[in-house]
Amino acid sequence: MRMIVSICVVAYEEEAYLPELLADICAQTYPRQELEVVLVDGGSADRTRELMEHFRDQEKGFFGVQVLDNPKRSQAAGWNVAFSHFRGDALVRIDAHGRIPRDFITRNVELLEQGEMVTGGRRTNVIKGGSAFKELLLAAENSMFGSGIAPCRRKGKRRYVSSLFHACYRREVLKKAGLMDERLGRTEDNEFHYRIRQQGFRICSDPKISSFQYARPSLPAMLAQKYGNGYWIGITTYICPGCLSVHHYVPGLFLGGIGAAALLAGAGHRLPGRLLCWSYGSLCGLITAADLADRRKLSALFLSPLCFLLHVSYGLGTWAGLLDVRRRRQILREPARCAQCDGV
Repeated sequence: MRMIVSICVVAYEEEAYLPELLADICAQTYPRQELEVVLVDGGSADRTRELMEHFRDQEKGFFGVQVLDNPKRSQAAGWNVAFSHFRGDALVRIDAHGRIPRDFITRNVELLEQGEMVTGGRRTNVIKGGSAFKELLLAAENSMFGSGIAPCRRKGKRRYVSSLFHACYRREVLKKAGLMDERLGRTEDNEFHYRIRQQGFRICSDPKISSFQYARPSLPAMLAQKYGNGYWIGITTYICPGCLSVHHYVPGLFLGGIGAAALLAGAGHRLPGRLLCWSYGSLCGLITAADLADRRKLSALFLSPLCFLLHVSYGLGTWAGLLDVRRRRQILREPARCAQCDGV
Protein backbone atom coordinates (compact mmCIF):
# COMPACT_ATOMS: atom_id res chain seq x y z
CA MET A 1 0.00 0.00 0.00
CA ARG A 2 1.24 3.49 -0.85
CA MET A 3 0.95 6.30 1.64
CA ILE A 4 -2.48 7.40 2.83
CA VAL A 5 -3.16 11.00 1.79
CA SER A 6 -5.76 13.12 3.57
CA ILE A 7 -7.43 15.76 1.38
CA CYS A 8 -8.70 18.52 3.68
CA VAL A 9 -11.18 21.26 2.80
CA VAL A 10 -12.31 24.04 5.14
CA ALA A 11 -15.50 25.80 4.07
CA TYR A 12 -18.07 28.33 5.21
CA GLU A 13 -21.16 28.82 3.03
CA GLU A 14 -19.55 27.47 -0.14
CA GLU A 15 -22.46 25.61 -1.73
CA ALA A 16 -21.76 27.34 -5.05
CA TYR A 17 -18.18 26.05 -5.25
CA LEU A 18 -18.06 22.86 -3.18
CA PRO A 19 -19.73 20.44 -5.68
CA GLU A 20 -17.06 21.04 -8.33
CA LEU A 21 -14.25 20.51 -5.85
CA LEU A 22 -15.81 17.32 -4.50
CA ALA A 23 -16.12 16.07 -8.10
CA ASP A 24 -12.41 16.82 -8.59
CA ILE A 25 -11.59 14.77 -5.50
CA CYS A 26 -13.59 11.82 -6.82
CA ALA A 27 -11.80 12.05 -10.18
CA GLN A 28 -8.26 11.73 -8.76
CA THR A 29 -6.03 9.12 -10.38
CA TYR A 30 -4.51 8.25 -7.00
CA PRO A 31 -6.11 5.05 -5.60
CA ARG A 32 -9.34 5.97 -3.84
CA GLN A 33 -8.77 3.46 -1.05
CA GLU A 34 -5.62 5.37 -0.11
CA LEU A 35 -7.38 8.74 0.06
CA GLU A 36 -9.04 10.18 3.15
CA VAL A 37 -11.35 13.19 2.76
CA VAL A 38 -11.65 15.60 5.70
CA LEU A 39 -14.37 18.25 5.30
CA VAL A 40 -14.60 21.03 7.90
CA ASP A 41 -17.67 23.26 8.08
CA GLY A 42 -17.77 26.60 9.88
CA GLY A 43 -21.47 26.52 10.79
CA SER A 44 -22.75 27.36 7.30
CA ALA A 45 -26.32 28.58 6.92
CA ASP A 46 -26.54 27.39 3.30
CA ARG A 47 -26.28 23.80 1.95
CA THR A 48 -22.53 23.43 2.57
CA ARG A 49 -22.96 21.02 5.50
CA GLU A 50 -25.65 19.07 3.63
CA LEU A 51 -23.32 18.65 0.62
CA MET A 52 -20.51 17.44 2.88
CA GLU A 53 -22.71 14.90 4.63
CA HIS A 54 -24.16 13.69 1.33
CA PHE A 55 -20.63 13.15 0.03
CA ARG A 56 -19.72 11.23 3.18
CA ASP A 57 -22.80 9.02 2.96
CA GLN A 58 -22.81 8.40 -0.80
CA GLU A 59 -19.20 8.22 -1.96
CA LYS A 60 -17.70 4.80 -1.27
CA GLY A 61 -14.24 3.30 -1.51
CA PHE A 62 -12.27 6.05 0.24
CA PHE A 63 -10.00 5.24 3.16
CA GLY A 64 -12.43 7.40 5.10
CA VAL A 65 -14.55 10.55 4.97
CA GLN A 66 -14.88 12.87 7.98
CA VAL A 67 -17.23 15.85 8.35
CA LEU A 68 -16.09 18.06 11.22
CA ASP A 69 -17.20 21.30 12.88
CA ASN A 70 -15.29 24.57 13.04
CA PRO A 71 -17.20 26.64 15.63
CA LYS A 72 -14.69 29.52 15.43
CA ARG A 73 -15.30 29.84 11.66
CA SER A 74 -11.88 31.31 10.87
CA GLN A 75 -9.66 29.62 8.29
CA ALA A 76 -6.82 29.06 10.74
CA ALA A 77 -9.15 27.46 13.30
CA GLY A 78 -10.65 25.26 10.60
CA TRP A 79 -7.27 24.01 9.47
CA ASN A 80 -6.36 23.27 13.07
CA VAL A 81 -9.46 21.09 13.32
CA ALA A 82 -8.30 19.21 10.22
CA PHE A 83 -4.72 18.94 11.51
CA SER A 84 -5.99 17.45 14.76
CA HIS A 85 -8.18 14.77 13.16
CA PHE A 86 -6.65 13.59 9.86
CA ARG A 87 -5.38 10.01 9.78
CA GLY A 88 -3.17 9.94 6.70
CA ASP A 89 0.58 9.87 6.23
CA ALA A 90 0.33 13.22 4.45
CA LEU A 91 -2.19 16.06 4.36
CA VAL A 92 -3.22 18.20 1.39
CA ARG A 93 -4.88 21.57 1.98
CA ILE A 94 -7.38 22.61 -0.70
CA ASP A 95 -9.28 25.88 -0.52
CA ALA A 96 -13.05 25.58 -0.91
CA HIS A 97 -12.80 28.04 -3.84
CA GLY A 98 -10.22 25.78 -5.48
CA ARG A 99 -10.09 23.17 -8.21
CA ILE A 100 -7.54 20.40 -8.71
CA PRO A 101 -6.73 18.38 -11.86
CA ARG A 102 -7.01 14.58 -11.89
CA ASP A 103 -3.28 14.00 -11.32
CA PHE A 104 -2.88 16.50 -8.47
CA ILE A 105 -2.50 13.99 -5.62
CA THR A 106 -0.45 11.56 -7.72
CA ARG A 107 2.11 14.20 -8.66
CA ASN A 108 2.44 15.44 -5.08
CA VAL A 109 2.97 11.88 -3.81
CA GLU A 110 5.65 11.33 -6.44
CA LEU A 111 7.58 14.26 -4.97
CA LEU A 112 7.06 13.01 -1.41
CA GLU A 113 8.38 9.60 -2.43
CA GLN A 114 11.49 11.32 -3.79
CA GLY A 115 12.18 12.66 -0.31
CA GLU A 116 10.45 16.05 -0.31
CA MET A 117 8.54 17.04 2.84
CA VAL A 118 6.25 19.84 1.62
CA THR A 119 5.14 19.94 -2.02
CA GLY A 120 2.88 21.81 -4.39
CA GLY A 121 2.94 23.82 -7.58
CA ARG A 122 1.53 26.69 -9.53
CA ARG A 123 -1.88 28.10 -8.63
CA THR A 124 -3.77 29.85 -11.44
CA ASN A 125 -6.82 32.04 -10.98
CA VAL A 126 -10.06 31.29 -12.85
CA ILE A 127 -13.46 32.94 -12.64
CA LYS A 128 -17.09 31.83 -12.92
CA GLY A 129 -18.96 33.23 -15.88
CA GLY A 130 -17.67 34.61 -19.14
CA SER A 131 -18.60 38.30 -19.27
CA ALA A 132 -16.05 40.77 -20.62
CA PHE A 133 -15.79 42.54 -17.27
CA LYS A 134 -15.21 39.29 -15.38
CA GLU A 135 -12.48 38.43 -17.87
CA LEU A 136 -10.92 41.81 -17.14
CA LEU A 137 -11.07 41.13 -13.40
CA LEU A 138 -9.36 37.80 -14.01
CA ALA A 139 -6.66 39.44 -16.14
CA ALA A 140 -5.96 41.91 -13.31
CA GLU A 141 -5.83 39.11 -10.73
CA ASN A 142 -3.41 37.02 -12.82
CA SER A 143 -1.27 39.97 -13.88
CA MET A 144 2.10 40.34 -12.15
CA PHE A 145 1.32 44.04 -12.07
CA GLY A 146 -1.99 43.34 -10.37
CA SER A 147 -1.40 40.74 -7.70
CA GLY A 148 0.31 37.80 -9.33
CA ILE A 149 3.87 38.39 -8.16
CA ALA A 150 3.82 35.49 -5.67
CA PRO A 151 5.92 32.47 -6.76
CA CYS A 152 2.90 30.15 -6.52
CA ARG A 153 1.33 32.07 -9.44
CA ARG A 154 4.34 31.94 -11.76
CA LYS A 155 5.63 29.36 -14.22
CA GLY A 156 9.18 28.06 -13.98
CA LYS A 157 11.30 25.08 -13.03
CA ARG A 158 11.20 23.05 -9.83
CA ARG A 159 12.49 25.11 -6.92
CA TYR A 160 12.20 25.74 -3.21
CA VAL A 161 9.92 28.60 -2.22
CA SER A 162 8.82 30.42 0.92
CA SER A 163 5.13 29.54 0.67
CA LEU A 164 2.65 27.52 -1.38
CA PHE A 165 -1.05 27.49 -2.10
CA HIS A 166 -2.77 24.05 -1.97
CA ALA A 167 0.27 22.45 -0.36
CA CYS A 168 0.87 18.83 0.66
CA TYR A 169 2.66 18.09 3.96
CA ARG A 170 4.08 14.92 5.42
CA ARG A 171 2.65 14.17 8.86
CA GLU A 172 6.02 14.70 10.56
CA VAL A 173 6.15 18.27 9.22
CA LEU A 174 2.83 19.16 10.88
CA LYS A 175 3.80 17.37 14.08
CA LYS A 176 6.99 19.40 14.37
CA ALA A 177 5.64 22.75 13.15
CA GLY A 178 2.42 22.62 15.20
CA LEU A 179 -0.91 24.24 14.50
CA MET A 180 -1.75 27.47 12.72
CA ASP A 181 -1.78 30.72 14.66
CA GLU A 182 -5.49 31.43 15.09
CA ARG A 183 -4.84 35.07 15.92
CA LEU A 184 -4.10 35.77 12.26
CA GLY A 185 -6.43 36.24 9.33
CA ARG A 186 -5.37 36.11 5.65
CA THR A 187 -1.68 35.74 6.64
CA GLU A 188 -1.93 32.47 8.59
CA ASP A 189 -0.35 30.65 5.62
CA ASN A 190 2.65 32.97 5.58
CA GLU A 191 3.32 32.52 9.28
CA PHE A 192 2.73 28.76 9.15
CA HIS A 193 5.12 28.22 6.26
CA TYR A 194 7.66 30.51 7.89
CA ARG A 195 7.55 28.29 10.99
CA ILE A 196 7.93 25.19 8.82
CA ARG A 197 11.06 26.66 7.23
CA GLN A 198 12.39 27.59 10.67
CA GLN A 199 12.09 23.91 11.60
CA GLY A 200 14.48 23.04 8.77
CA PHE A 201 11.99 21.81 6.17
CA ARG A 202 12.04 22.95 2.55
CA ILE A 203 8.94 23.76 0.50
CA CYS A 204 9.19 22.32 -3.02
CA SER A 205 7.26 23.82 -5.93
CA ASP A 206 7.11 21.75 -9.13
CA PRO A 207 5.71 23.19 -12.41
CA LYS A 208 4.19 19.78 -13.21
CA ILE A 209 1.78 20.33 -10.31
CA SER A 210 -1.02 22.83 -10.85
CA SER A 211 -4.26 23.85 -9.22
CA PHE A 212 -6.83 26.59 -9.63
CA GLN A 213 -8.53 29.21 -7.49
CA TYR A 214 -11.72 31.11 -8.26
CA ALA A 215 -11.15 34.87 -8.23
CA ARG A 216 -13.73 37.21 -6.72
CA PRO A 217 -16.53 37.66 -9.30
CA SER A 218 -17.13 41.41 -8.86
CA LEU A 219 -15.08 44.57 -8.43
CA PRO A 220 -16.43 45.39 -4.93
CA ALA A 221 -15.67 41.84 -3.76
CA MET A 222 -12.18 41.96 -5.22
CA LEU A 223 -11.46 45.38 -3.70
CA ALA A 224 -12.68 44.15 -0.31
CA GLN A 225 -10.44 41.10 -0.61
CA LYS A 226 -7.39 43.24 -1.43
CA TYR A 227 -8.12 45.60 1.45
CA GLY A 228 -8.38 42.65 3.84
CA ASN A 229 -5.16 41.14 2.53
CA GLY A 230 -3.36 44.42 3.01
CA TYR A 231 -4.85 44.94 6.47
CA TRP A 232 -3.49 41.63 7.72
CA ILE A 233 -0.08 42.39 6.23
CA GLY A 234 -0.05 45.50 8.43
CA ILE A 235 -1.12 43.57 11.55
CA THR A 236 1.27 40.68 10.91
CA THR A 237 4.18 43.11 10.63
CA TYR A 238 4.08 43.40 14.42
CA ILE A 239 3.49 39.70 15.12
CA CYS A 240 5.78 37.85 12.71
CA PRO A 241 7.61 40.22 10.33
CA GLY A 242 9.93 37.42 9.20
CA CYS A 243 7.08 35.67 7.39
CA LEU A 244 6.53 38.62 5.03
CA SER A 245 8.48 39.65 1.93
CA VAL A 246 9.18 43.02 0.34
CA HIS A 247 6.49 42.48 -2.32
CA HIS A 248 3.82 42.37 0.40
CA TYR A 249 4.54 46.04 1.15
CA VAL A 250 4.75 47.39 -2.41
CA PRO A 251 1.13 48.68 -2.61
CA GLY A 252 1.45 50.34 0.81
CA LEU A 253 4.76 51.94 -0.18
CA PHE A 254 3.23 53.07 -3.47
CA LEU A 255 0.31 54.69 -1.68
CA GLY A 256 2.68 56.29 0.80
CA GLY A 257 4.70 57.61 -2.12
CA ILE A 258 1.60 59.24 -3.59
CA GLY A 259 0.89 60.93 -0.26
CA ALA A 260 4.48 62.11 0.16
CA ALA A 261 4.60 63.42 -3.42
CA ALA A 262 1.37 65.34 -2.85
CA LEU A 263 2.77 66.97 0.31
CA LEU A 264 6.00 67.90 -1.48
CA ALA A 265 4.04 69.33 -4.40
CA GLY A 266 2.06 71.46 -1.97
CA ALA A 267 5.38 72.78 -0.67
CA GLY A 268 6.51 73.66 -4.20
CA HIS A 269 8.59 70.52 -4.91
CA ARG A 270 6.88 68.95 -7.91
CA LEU A 271 9.73 66.80 -9.28
CA PRO A 272 9.12 63.71 -7.05
CA GLY A 273 5.46 63.67 -8.05
CA ARG A 274 6.33 63.99 -11.72
CA LEU A 275 8.86 61.15 -11.48
CA LEU A 276 6.34 58.94 -9.72
CA CYS A 277 3.64 59.66 -12.31
CA TRP A 278 6.07 59.11 -15.17
CA SER A 279 7.34 55.79 -13.76
CA TYR A 280 3.90 54.45 -12.94
CA GLY A 281 2.44 55.65 -16.24
CA SER A 282 5.24 54.00 -18.22
CA LEU A 283 4.74 50.73 -16.40
CA CYS A 284 0.98 50.94 -16.97
CA GLY A 285 1.58 51.47 -20.68
CA LEU A 286 3.89 48.47 -20.95
CA ILE A 287 1.50 46.19 -19.07
CA THR A 288 -1.48 47.34 -21.13
CA ALA A 289 0.41 46.82 -24.40
CA ALA A 290 1.51 43.35 -23.35
CA ASP A 291 -2.02 42.32 -22.34
CA LEU A 292 -3.49 43.83 -25.50
CA ALA A 293 -1.03 41.85 -27.61
CA ASP A 294 -1.73 38.68 -25.63
CA ARG A 295 -5.53 38.80 -25.51
CA ARG A 296 -6.19 41.15 -28.46
CA LYS A 297 -9.20 42.63 -26.70
CA LEU A 298 -9.88 46.33 -26.25
CA SER A 299 -10.86 45.62 -22.64
CA ALA A 300 -7.11 45.44 -21.97
CA LEU A 301 -7.12 49.25 -22.12
CA PHE A 302 -8.92 49.20 -18.77
CA LEU A 303 -6.46 46.79 -17.11
CA SER A 304 -4.14 49.47 -15.73
CA PRO A 305 -6.89 51.57 -14.10
CA LEU A 306 -8.28 48.40 -12.54
CA CYS A 307 -4.86 47.40 -11.22
CA PHE A 308 -4.48 50.91 -9.82
CA LEU A 309 -7.71 50.47 -7.84
CA LEU A 310 -6.46 47.10 -6.53
CA HIS A 311 -3.14 48.68 -5.50
CA VAL A 312 -4.88 51.52 -3.68
CA SER A 313 -7.27 49.15 -1.88
CA TYR A 314 -4.43 46.87 -0.78
CA GLY A 315 -2.27 49.83 0.24
CA LEU A 316 -5.07 51.40 2.26
CA GLY A 317 -5.55 48.09 4.04
CA THR A 318 -1.82 47.84 4.82
CA TRP A 319 -1.74 51.30 6.37
CA ALA A 320 -4.96 50.60 8.30
CA GLY A 321 -3.38 47.47 9.75
CA LEU A 322 -0.14 49.22 10.61
CA LEU A 323 -2.03 52.00 12.40
CA ASP A 324 -4.63 49.84 14.17
CA VAL A 325 -3.01 49.92 17.60
CA ARG A 326 -6.04 48.61 19.49
CA ARG A 327 -6.42 45.51 17.31
CA ARG A 328 -2.69 44.85 17.47
CA ARG A 329 -2.63 45.04 21.27
CA GLN A 330 -5.67 42.77 21.49
CA ILE A 331 -4.02 40.13 19.29
CA LEU A 332 -0.71 40.30 21.14
CA ARG A 333 -2.53 39.65 24.43
CA GLU A 334 -4.07 36.47 23.06
CA PRO A 335 -2.07 33.21 23.45
CA ALA A 336 -0.96 31.61 20.21
CA ARG A 337 -2.12 28.02 19.78
CA CYS A 338 0.54 27.30 17.18
CA ALA A 339 2.75 25.33 19.61
CA GLN A 340 -0.06 22.88 20.36
CA CYS A 341 -0.42 19.91 18.05
CA ASP A 342 -2.91 17.58 19.68
CA GLY A 343 -3.75 14.66 17.44
CA VAL A 344 -1.18 15.46 14.75
